[in-house]
Amino acid sequence: MYQSVWCNLTANFPYYMLFNSYEYIIILLPAALIIYFLLNKYKLILASKIWLIAVSIFFYGWWNVKYIPLLLGSIVFNYLIGSKLAKRNKLTTNKRRRGILILGVTCNVVLLAYFKYPDFMIANINYIAGLNQDALHIILPLGISFFTFTQIAYLVDTYNGIAEEYDPWNYSLFVTFFPHLLSGC
Repeated sequence: MYQSVWCNLTANFPYYMLFNSYEYIIILLPAALIIYFLLNKYKLILASKIWLIAVSIFFYGWWNVKYIPLLLGSIVFNYLIGSKLAKRNKLTTNKRRRGILILGVTCNVVLLAYFKYPDFMIANINYIAGLNQDALHIILPLGISFFTFTQIAYLVDTYNGIAEEYDPWNYSLFVTFFPHLLSGC
């Protein structure tokens, strides 16, 4: 039900919201700022972070709502991997931590490769092997390279002990914050 309502609302907007679009300048940005500062005025800091995350996810999903679970799943996965890397105790050896880092980076690269390079690989295999396999024509999610490499950098920084922030809300805002989410497109 929720998805069908969302699809009906966004059916007339088959493009992603640009920073210079009327929807962004007149509606989204003022609403985001006004509510954010009102929440902060009343010392509702967590609510203001959650508000910005929600606005950012709305902004991201404006183009295609079906990629919101991909973004959220990526955030949850990388946060959990980062949490494992952040734990430094006697039971967590450097070899185990390195394995966790390799797992996290590999999963991110595989996700990125799945969306960016299948048609390239199919075309090359067709050429080399003389096959005629049809391309998959997977639609590339907006900003996938940007948010994937941002999260890989977080995992590496956490592994190296450079990252100092491990709060899930701050992490989610770090990845989704709408003014920078699509800047890598």
